[in-house]
Amino acid sequence: MDQFTINLLFVGTSFALYIGIAIWARAGSTSEFYAAGRGVHPVTNGMATAADWMSAASFISMAGLIAFTGYDNSSFLMGWTGGYVLLALLLAPYLRKFGKFTVSEFIGDRFYSPTARIVAVICLIVASTTYVIGQMTGVGVAFGRFLEVSNTTGLLIGACVVFAYAVFGGMKGVTYTQVAQYCVLIMAYTIPAIFISLQLTGNPIPALGLFGDHVASGEPLLAKLDAIVRELGFNEYTAHHADTFNMVLFTLSLMIGTAGLPHVIMRFFTVPRVADARWSAGWALVFIALLYLTAPAVGAMARLNITDMMWPNGTDAQAVSVEQIENDARYDWMATWEKTGLLAWEDKNGDGHIQYYNDKNTDMQAKAADMGWEGNELTNFNRDILVLANPEIANLPSWVIGLVAAGGLAAALSTAAGLLLAISSAVSHDLIKGSINPNISEKGELMSARIAMAVAIAVATYLGLNPPGFAAQTVALAFGLAAASIFPALMMGIFSKKINNTGAVAGMLAGLGVTLIYIFLHKGWLFIPDTNSFTDADPLLGTIKSTSFGAIGAAINFATAYLVASITRETPQEIKDLVESVRIPRGAGTAQDH
Repeated sequence: MDQFTINLLFVGTSFALYIGIAIWARAGSTSEFYAAGRGVHPVTNGMATAADWMSAASFISMAGLIAFTGYDNSSFLMGWTGGYVLLALLLAPYLRKFGKFTVSEFIGDRFYSPTARIVAVICLIVASTTYVIGQMTGVGVAFGRFLEVSNTTGLLIGACVVFAYAVFGGMKGVTYTQVAQYCVLIMAYTIPAIFISLQLTGNPIPALGLFGDHVASGEPLLAKLDAIVRELGFNEYTAHHADTFNMVLFTLSLMIGTAGLPHVIMRFFTVPRVADARWSAGWALVFIALLYLTAPAVGAMARLNITDMMWPNGTDAQAVSVEQIENDARYDWMATWEKTGLLAWEDKNGDGHIQYYNDKNTDMQAKAADMGWEGNELTNFNRDILVLANPEIANLPSWVIGLVAAGGLAAALSTAAGLLLAISSAVSHDLIKGSINPNISEKGELMSARIAMAVAIAVATYLGLNPPGFAAQTVALAFGLAAASIFPALMMGIFSKKINNTGAVAGMLAGLGVTLIYIFLHKGWLFIPDTNSFTDADPLLGTIKSTSFGAIGAAINFATAYLVASITRETPQEIKDLVESVRIPRGAGTAQDH
């Protein structure tokens, strides 16, 4: 059986499972559509939360960015994991106790203002749509490779699949689908990692193998990797080279952005009791840790394997020959990925070899001149393909490659579905029912939710064709927008009685507006290519990149809210009492409908 058929078998079986679950758990009421009837077990919800959490950015893109940058991109791991702890401790239990369906509904009621609710809806849609772009980018990469079609065709196919199970299943269908998707994606991530760790270090636990010895050379794995990348003119893998201030801001932006992500917060509305929200958070952290502890090893080992393949006889000998790439079965993965447009090589100097090195390094430029090289000949290696290509690079069995195909798609589709639910609930429940047509029937509200989700899929698909960066970089922009707009409003809503409706609205608008403008200045207006005035390599403010500005936007949000609240009317006493009732332990066993 050829590889393409095996891929179709794994992917087709997993999709049949997801769609079957969505049909079985089809939402028949708004409570089931928005919050799965509030009847999900904490362990089940923890697993679904982990799948919702571990998106295409985590599964497909994060290890690739770590692999090609090293220590400096560990901020993705620190920011996302730290943010989840922040969410679990500071927000989730209190929001569940409040007893509403959506984040926007909490903000509208806490700040006693329909305007605050509408502004929260706008913030949510902007952040979630940006996030979905990153997921659809990952969907396109995965479908493109494993169906052996172009990236664009893969993206369109993925959009149809998301539409099929998310629009009809609602939160109830998505919850149980995400449990299945978690099982698929965690096996797809860890099984290849175990194989590769055994190959390179003899240790079956990748996280331990990362700090073990390289079997072939006897050297510590990371020391060998550092030596190889230095010889090719790249930065040392384990050293810190980036700007520290920007790195701190970026990590902080990811942390507080994570804690403000509506599609993750919504998962805690699905459990019966407030105590269950805490248990869900704990279980989710366990399930998330299985992947996040493995990711650094996947990145490092993949980088070593790629370098070895491009320099099979060592960096002091000849690079891999064009003849070997074209005729050696171990290099078949390069031809396959070339079809997607995400991998390319070119024999620029016509010597029959493909030299892979850092041609921007001055020392390597001198060496290249002596050797007759004319630049890096691995001209395109998209970071988003690394995890998906990893089993092929390591020459693992065909069934492992098929499993990774199913896992990559599960990761992208699970988060895309959660985000689309957040968008649809914001439009139908908070905007249409909450502001435009309060008397809308339950059937009408369900229909408007499904239409909103369909429109969101169409917009995300269109923008996913020309994303503003790799999947994880695009997702980082979404985290920055959530950090600057939603997180401060939630924190102040729960922990500060002083912030009134005017202050909250002013803070959200200031944080979102400033951050969105900063991102557009660097990534293009509405992410349209070539409309940017600056780049992250040469940012507007010092060393602060667009992906790191969310922390600055959050500070602006807090400052604006407190300033405006201090010069406007005081928060009413009944709202102060409401804040107190949400925060105190009394009655924590059940949620209160405020």
